[in-house]
Amino acid sequence: MTNWVKGKIIKNHKWTKSLFSLILEAPIKPFIAGQYAKLALEINGQRIQRAYSYVNSPFNNKLEFYLVNIKNGKLSPHLAELKYGDDIYITEKASGFFILEELPDCETLWMLSTGTAIGPFLSILQLGKNFMKFKQIILVHAVRYAKDLSYLPLMKILEKKYKNKLKIQTIISRENKIGSLTGRIPKLIENGQLEKETKAKIDPVTSHIMLCGNPGMIKDTQNLLKIQRGMNKRFNNKNGQISTEQYW
Repeated sequence: MTNWVKGKIIKNHKWTKSLFSLILEAPIKPFIAGQYAKLALEINGQRIQRAYSYVNSPFNNKLEFYLVNIKNGKLSPHLAELKYGDDIYITEKASGFFILEELPDCETLWMLSTGTAIGPFLSILQLGKNFMKFKQIILVHAVRYAKDLSYLPLMKILEKKYKNKLKIQTIISRENKIGSLTGRIPKLIENGQLEKETKAKIDPVTSHIMLCGNPGMIKDTQNLLKIQRGMNKRFNNKNGQISTEQYW
């Protein structure tokens, strides 16, 4: 049975017309970086809930979630209107196995994300534990427009903090921007541009891929990696070079 606790909104940070971050306090149980919680509101006598990954490090008691306001959505438009001091429900215990503890040691860890799915990777990187398992980490964030790179300043800080350990690569699909690749993750893997730009290899022997984002990206990338590189999804901590967390 799900145990809900009541939290209080500290801040609702509006990044764009549709992107926002909720920061709240709540008496939750400790979570592991990469996990998610469910947020809920009472709307017309019904508790409406959705799952969202933590953005903050587990050591930070300011709980942060990165969201998109979906037009005609049942919950997100209401979450977007929350302000300081408002109540919100959150699951006391986090869920999910999209965590570094579940991954094998490898030379290169690829963190591939779209949109708000950058969240769990930021939580993992802000915590900064278990990095000895990997020689290098490549964080890829793909969005539609440059304005959607809400957490790029934090990503740059983390890249500087971890020096040669972490490489940041942004991708924009609907406009060109210096420093970013243009297109979609699957295509940029297929044509070799992602590896060329990051100077890293996606290899079934030396790499592990973490995919987090929209179902289309995950499906297309998994299929491509299986056909082109002979890589498969990892199940129950056995075999496989791909781990996924699917949004909606």
